[in-house]
Amino acid sequence: MVTPHPITVQTSPFITAGDHANSKYFEAIKILVAEREKAVAAERPQWQEAIDEVYALVADEIRNHAAQPSQAISFGTSGWRGTLGKDLFLRSVAVVTAAILTLYKDAEADPALHESLGVSSFAEMQERGCVLGFDNRFGGPMLALAVANVLAANQVKIFYAGEATTGALSASVLINRAAFSINLTPSHNPLQYGGFKYNAADAGPAAEILTSSITRIARDYMQRQAVPFLASSVDLQQPLSTLPGVVQENALSSWQQLIRRGKASHGIDYDRLLQDFAASTDIVVCVDAVHGASRDVIADLLGNPGKERLLLLRNTPDPTFGGIAPEPSAANMHLTLKALASASQPFKLGAVIDPDGDRIRFTDGEVEISMNQFGAMAYHYLHEVKGKRGMVAKTVASSNLANAIATSLGEQVFEPKVGFKEFKPVIDQALVCFEESDGITVIGHTPEKDAFIGLVLALDMMLTLKKPLGAYLKEIEDRYGHYYPEKDGVTVSQQGEALLAALDGLKRYDTGAVIRVGGEDKAIKEVIAIDGRKMILEDNSWIMIRPSGTEPKVRFYVEARDPKGCAQLVDAAKSLLAETGLLP
Repeated sequence: MVTPHPITVQTSPFITAGDHANSKYFEAIKILVAEREKAVAAERPQWQEAIDEVYALVADEIRNHAAQPSQAISFGTSGWRGTLGKDLFLRSVAVVTAAILTLYKDAEADPALHESLGVSSFAEMQERGCVLGFDNRFGGPMLALAVANVLAANQVKIFYAGEATTGALSASVLINRAAFSINLTPSHNPLQYGGFKYNAADAGPAAEILTSSITRIARDYMQRQAVPFLASSVDLQQPLSTLPGVVQENALSSWQQLIRRGKASHGIDYDRLLQDFAASTDIVVCVDAVHGASRDVIADLLGNPGKERLLLLRNTPDPTFGGIAPEPSAANMHLTLKALASASQPFKLGAVIDPDGDRIRFTDGEVEISMNQFGAMAYHYLHEVKGKRGMVAKTVASSNLANAIATSLGEQVFEPKVGFKEFKPVIDQALVCFEESDGITVIGHTPEKDAFIGLVLALDMMLTLKKPLGAYLKEIEDRYGHYYPEKDGVTVSQQGEALLAALDGLKRYDTGAVIRVGGEDKAIKEVIAIDGRKMILEDNSWIMIRPSGTEPKVRFYVEARDPKGCAQLVDAAKSLLAETGLLP
């Protein structure tokens, strides 16, 4: 009797030979990755070989899936996301690309579409073209090639950036005056996800009128045998070298051009910064790229300093992300802290960047700094150190530290619902736009969230102020007040209308109602309902609960004025979710 290989035993419940639809490839991959990570070096190759074999099945599913996606196509706060092979496959991304092309044809007779697209005609769109890229996810080149073949078949110029970050692709749109960009990425989502981000001519996340139209048209097209702009005869994997109108694009170079062009607006002298960093041997920078698209360009971004000045972590290609959740988080900061602890330089800057490079979180080796804090610091720095004047923009789920600073400076605060596209009305007015989920941009730069501008700005702060980020944060908090934000999320089975119906149960917590926090009753003095439900309590602490726009989750956010109060608010938020039936 032949004993089955342990790899086969562990993956067999999830894989049915010859049956993509009923196989759960990523459940098998997750098991294999976990085994690889805990195996000794000599045993790792066999686990990697098994991972590659399952990925080959995913690739086949991506190529040959001809049925409907497992979940209906839907563009949320930051594009369309779903499972690779099940939701995102060659035909589905080709259909979505055809839906986007339809918008440009429809816009010729629709002023509202025309305004949001920023392009006057279909012919102008063809001439100005599309910037196309992807992150490090498995299948990225395949899916991007499918998009390229649809665009080329419709005489659309293509600026092909290959693997690139979201911020750099956005910069490419502005520098090349492209009509739009497509980035095949689900941002920080786990390894099983693929994604499709679409930005129009303004280079920022697409407006609601565009994303809702793409959703509607793509769903309609998926039901059809014949799709406009997508001939059945089109080979979606025809090599890039054979396609007309393809221009190779260096997205980082475009990003560098953009930051130089925006110097007068934001005050960052990029070339001087690189010179100062090269000369400042007492500063070390450590960047954890979590195997993402930023890994190969960070050194160029910072002027190619020596290895003793720039420590790069998780900068190898790995679409499994080593089994971690690939996001800037406290849990993922440990490698950066360890590397900085071993560095001899007195001034330290550490950062974790997500796979598509649109989110970033910092540390100075001692203090971790989330975007709730860094966004406020960035605003104070541009206003008070760089001498720029103007408002700050932050999402309603972000800390009120920025509000306190702006109020003291006599400036306005723009506070929309969650989603970077919500900053569109003030993108040329706000000195800083940021959201608590680690995204930021500055005036005169791309309207897309961008980890690179965050990293460069943090380095500029240290070089100019000659102090660690934590010391600068303490100065700000001592002057404007201490704020303690926190967030969490729970995975739920309810989706769509069922989820919204459950969350409607929170409406009984209106102004004047009482919430139990830490054994004490606290009255609600204000409710903000532009995005879920934000309940501001009598002591100016708050709880906010909203459905995620990117995952099957309910997210909650809290902020207190002391650490103890923060933990109590987290417990209170969970109790409220339990009341809705979304938590046991």
